[in-house]
Amino acid sequence: MSSSVDGLVSGLQTTSMIQSLMQVEAAPQNRLKTKANTAQKTVDAYQSVNSKMTALKTAADAVGQLSTWRGIKATSSSSSVTATAVTGTNTATGTTVFDVKSLAKGQITTAKVPTSGDIMSGGSLTIDLGPLDDADPAKHKSTTLTVTDKSAKGVADAINAANLGVKATLITTGGSDNILQLSGAKTGTAQAFTIDGLDQLSNGAPLTNVATATDARLEIGGGNADANNDGFADGYVITSNTNTFTNLMPGVTLTVSKLEDGVTVGATADVDGIADKFQALVDAANDALSEIGKQTAYDPATKKASTLTGDFAVRNMSQKILSTISQGIIYPNPDYDTKKKPEDQPGVKPTLSAGSYAQFGIGLDKYGKLTFDAEKFKASYAEDPVKIQKIGTEIGGVFETMGDAESTNLKSTITGRKSEIDNLNAQISNWDVRLAAKKLALQKTYSDLETSLGKLKNQSNWLAGQLSGL
Repeated sequence: MSSSVDGLVSGLQTTSMIQSLMQVEAAPQNRLKTKANTAQKTVDAYQSVNSKMTALKTAADAVGQLSTWRGIKATSSSSSVTATAVTGTNTATGTTVFDVKSLAKGQITTAKVPTSGDIMSGGSLTIDLGPLDDADPAKHKSTTLTVTDKSAKGVADAINAANLGVKATLITTGGSDNILQLSGAKTGTAQAFTIDGLDQLSNGAPLTNVATATDARLEIGGGNADANNDGFADGYVITSNTNTFTNLMPGVTLTVSKLEDGVTVGATADVDGIADKFQALVDAANDALSEIGKQTAYDPATKKASTLTGDFAVRNMSQKILSTISQGIIYPNPDYDTKKKPEDQPGVKPTLSAGSYAQFGIGLDKYGKLTFDAEKFKASYAEDPVKIQKIGTEIGGVFETMGDAESTNLKSTITGRKSEIDNLNAQISNWDVRLAAKKLALQKTYSDLETSLGKLKNQSNWLAGQLSGL
């Protein structure tokens, strides 16, 4: 590689000259860089607007979801019964009263064991897991374990390693005997167990059930009792192997913690939740309007334009959002077949009108922003829930369709601009190679010049010496 050395012979500032010449050579590349930077700022602006339109689409989708309109609030009259509403479409409003007659428990069985020595004479244990009061063998899981270490610790380790749904713990008491405690890994009668093979416990002491495996039990309307003596149960019973019930009321999960009679649980429509979805839709629309205004703004005083000031398509997005509100609720007619010609379906309009957005508490203020009155929406819902739900889902569809269409157009524009940037960056990279080669050529040229001048100077000095000797 040629090195750049300022003129020792010529006195020229070659480094400075090469830098000046390279600045001239790099001018086309700098123009490309400027163009690429401008294009990237434009892409960033489009992406910023697109993020707001995507958020608008998402908020509108939430308004149109059936699960939003079937959302419920759950209440309980008891502090020991927790009622939780779950999200989904399988919900219903209503009230029920029940008695908590049993809580779910796991079995706990203990045995006194010697502090040393074996606690079983044979080489295997048999553990039977399942509802013990059910004679059906298919509902039981019987497993035989081979045990090599027959000490209390060895037996506990073997049971735990088998992972059969029974946990073993060896408790050191500090006395002449320790305690081997066997616990069901889960609650409920289906997790009850028996264990055979522990035949050398302390002084022949038996296994003792400290706690019996039970299911949680709710009785509704008197349960299976026949108080009227008419041969029929007064009510019904539901059970759970945990203290949580999901099958008493659609969309409501109950968790019980103590025995109690006369617990009332209710489920009402979550109107507040629906109103929150509309508020989120209005907020998303206002965010989109603000971002569009920011990216397309023009200050006539300073004559300063924003990145997308001249983009009519982006500026027109604001008009679409505002006109959607001002023209009232207009949505596609489900009876209109877009695949048929209008004349083939006379009297069927492509769209239907459902009045003003004001009935949903949605309006426009003097600043061109959307507003939402939650109390007005709740009043309209209370007056006619079916109507408000039907129209509300259509509103969600209208805004979702608009948001999706605008987002799709923006994504297409962004993709095109990114391709342009990639092409510019490729040209910039090519210029890097050309400029590097040009710099090397200039360095070699000036280096060769200094060499030639040095030779000429040496010849001049030689001639001068020869002439002075004559």
